[in-house]
Amino acid sequence: MNRKVDVAIVGGGPVGSTAARICAQSGLKTLLIEEQAHFGYPVQCAGLLSNSAFSECEVSQSSVLNTVSGADVHAGDATCSFDAGRTMAYVVDRGALDHEMGKAAADAGAEIRLKTIASGISRTSGILHLKGVYGSEEVSYKMLIAADGPRSSISRMVGIPRAPVYLSGLQCDVHHALPLEHVQIYPNASPDFFGWMIPLHPERTRIGLCGIHNVKERFSEFMKPFQNQATHLVSGTIPLGTLTRSYDDRILIAGDAAAMAKPTSGGGVYTGIRAARHAAQVAIRCIETNDFSRKAMASYEHAWKADFGHEILRGFQFFQIRQQISEKDMESLIRTLAHPDLQEVITKKGDMDRPSALIKALLTHPRMIPAYYLMGKAFARSKI
Repeated sequence: MNRKVDVAIVGGGPVGSTAARICAQSGLKTLLIEEQAHFGYPVQCAGLLSNSAFSECEVSQSSVLNTVSGADVHAGDATCSFDAGRTMAYVVDRGALDHEMGKAAADAGAEIRLKTIASGISRTSGILHLKGVYGSEEVSYKMLIAADGPRSSISRMVGIPRAPVYLSGLQCDVHHALPLEHVQIYPNASPDFFGWMIPLHPERTRIGLCGIHNVKERFSEFMKPFQNQATHLVSGTIPLGTLTRSYDDRILIAGDAAAMAKPTSGGGVYTGIRAARHAAQVAIRCIETNDFSRKAMASYEHAWKADFGHEILRGFQFFQIRQQISEKDMESLIRTLAHPDLQEVITKKGDMDRPSALIKALLTHPRMIPAYYLMGKAFARSKI
């Protein structure tokens, strides 16, 4: 069966659901395709969203498990703590949040296809081939938005090279009490990136880490004190560095499918939804004006790069420098950051989604002088 839609969207996470909702609200015939039987499962996210990211989701408070106002960063016997004195991030049930966003897309008029995959694409004719509980289908589209995650099948089908870096992550929930106000960060638990402990509930904590090498072994070591208390073990992949191109003929690629996760934290909800908004607006404009030229497609990439592209670029440079910081040097850096003057800078300038201003403020602060030598060494080794 060949069906015709204005916009086909592959991937029912926050990125795809946002794009589908906006397109449907504009009056476009919109189809949202999700390979799982339910929105939001399996959960492959730490569930920590900044205030801005949570706001971008446009959801109720029903998925919120906890709110945090600060963080404690640990490296060896060095600790740096800071607290903004106000909510800085939301700890959410990602399954519930994704479900609410998917429902909002359906309520706006988007047609939903669950348990369905994109099995092929004919770019010249604008046809997407689907397989799933409805059998095999062919869908003719005017625009296609790919929001199908880190292993994006659409990106592969159109021949766009993979992201430069892929992080692997493992996490689980444990029966363990932590102060509810602070997230715990452990850079040396995974020298490629970091480990975390996120308080979900007075008696429950989410523990995980991401990295490039020896992730399973590092996670086992990190989890050792809690190995008999673990529940709900999950794994995930985070692409970093963005793609060489985030568009093709009548195709726009957003979120993890375009490697838009923040290289400083691995979070992709804020950047992904911002990209989804740009993609939806470009799709609407192209269909209304009947302009599907390469210039029209490229306007999407120009839009998201102008919005947050510089943050991803600076963040990836910082990520490369971080790879060269030894565990011993990380301890020294944390001791430096523990100075009250620098804690004040972190509290005032800290922004999980746009960290470049904070990084600049820290690197130009006189109190950072003791860390200049080790940062210089790391920068030289990173070959940026």
